[in-house]
Amino acid sequence: MKSVAKKVIKLSLLIFLLLQISLFAAQPQKPNILLIMADDLGFSDIGCYGGEIHTANLDRLAAGGLRFTQFYNTTRCWPSRGSILTGYYAQQIRRDILPGIKSGSNGKRPAWARLLPEMLKQFGYQTYHSGKWHIDGPVLAGGFDKSYLLDDHDRRFYPRKHSLDDKPLPPVKENDGYYTAKAVANYAIEFLSEHEKNHSNKPFFLFLAFTEPHFPIQALPEDIEIYKNRYTAGWDALRQERYIRIKKLGITSCQLPELEPDVYPSWNMTTEKMVEVFGSGECNRAVPFDSLTPEQKAFQPIKMAIHAAMVHRMDIEIGRVLEKIKSMGVFDDTLIFFLSDNGASAEMIVRGDRHDASAPPGSGKTFLSIGPGWSSAANTPFRLHKSWVHEGGISTPFIVHWGNAIKDKGKFRTTPAHIIDFVPTVLEIISGSQKSPLNYPDAPPLPGKSLLPAFEKDKTIRREYLWWFHEGNRAIRVGDWKLVCDHKKPYELYNIKKDRSESNNLASKYPGKVAKLSKKWDYILNEFLAQATKNLK
Repeated sequence: MKSVAKKVIKLSLLIFLLLQISLFAAQPQKPNILLIMADDLGFSDIGCYGGEIHTANLDRLAAGGLRFTQFYNTTRCWPSRGSILTGYYAQQIRRDILPGIKSGSNGKRPAWARLLPEMLKQFGYQTYHSGKWHIDGPVLAGGFDKSYLLDDHDRRFYPRKHSLDDKPLPPVKENDGYYTAKAVANYAIEFLSEHEKNHSNKPFFLFLAFTEPHFPIQALPEDIEIYKNRYTAGWDALRQERYIRIKKLGITSCQLPELEPDVYPSWNMTTEKMVEVFGSGECNRAVPFDSLTPEQKAFQPIKMAIHAAMVHRMDIEIGRVLEKIKSMGVFDDTLIFFLSDNGASAEMIVRGDRHDASAPPGSGKTFLSIGPGWSSAANTPFRLHKSWVHEGGISTPFIVHWGNAIKDKGKFRTTPAHIIDFVPTVLEIISGSQKSPLNYPDAPPLPGKSLLPAFEKDKTIRREYLWWFHEGNRAIRVGDWKLVCDHKKPYELYNIKKDRSESNNLASKYPGKVAKLSKKWDYILNEFLAQATKNLK
């Protein structure tokens, strides 16, 4: 009997052990995470969002994943980057201007506003960064193991300020074969190779932050050549082309708004200065293209060709990074996100080495911008530009790709969402909780929502509001209603479900709604101000 009992016990232990092994094997491995961010990319610049620019790699990600049609950023570089890596509105963490306190591009985050890489460390991740930073503090102090920081935003062929692991690198020499998008991809691939060699048993997080297609618009000659004759019909024709494709794709059915030639960044150079620097072929207003002079009609198309070349090159370099991940055998286990930090830019300024009008457009000696006309086309079908909180400034393509974990491949997601949702989404996927594992006692709850339910099917993620504030521009969205204003102008009111292009201002028709939403906007501002000033030194 004892012998039988021992056999039963051994058999029970064996069954238990096999069950444990089976359960362990059934546990999903934490996915690798690739966050790709473009800089000043328009809503319809890439092919899968209605654009004519060749973006085969991004289009393939969209075909094998999801495209969100109402995804929002903060409308500017530094607030978007601080927001997406902390999970907070930029105003909560002093990374966008708040009245009366040191904040904005020079603002320092509160101690509780930790970055996602620090959180991911708690779950065994190796973390890498390549490209733009624009967040306060050194990169490695933010939780990254390796970093290539491109901190020269005025030179694409020979940057003077860049660093590896927070240690300065020598300035790049002219004619050295360097180009920003290539370099950012090269370092990312180098980090992945090192990861494959030394940390293949760990998941990785890679923040791939391109500076394309931010001004100055400078591109490789072979890429410009592809598009040099593409835009001779002008920005009005391009807006119509994209608008037709957008409607056909089913991204939105809103009307195409009129151009707004009287709206442009207040810090842009004057017309007189513009002509002095760039010549009389330049144009700093979004006027009808047919109204331009022959000289302007001849010069303007090359600027959009350079912009397109930059987007095209970024897509090629994204493809190289994706090929590296595939060669590692982990592509299907990698959760990939793509978006832009803000809409296309209407800015027209000169920095860096200034502008040599005799140099070939798009070369390293030039400092051109696409200007309000082409920016309006890049943001089709929405109004206005980067720094405004109308839809053209805050709307971004948002692609999510995750192997077979996403069953509804190639489909759209219509739920309104925001970059504050990125951190809670990632945390829920890897830990089952939307809360930060760092548990800082002063930290407010993360304001975003996990988008994981929308990965399974197209459903609205319920939330109280979405909120914006930048350079005096204000907006709040509650459900389908959006209250928005351009600097100190009166509030405008739109039903975004029916009027995504903000063409039919309903403020005079619903004054009570305006009063209620503006009061809500003020309340949130005061709440964020209290959070941002707590323990302020």
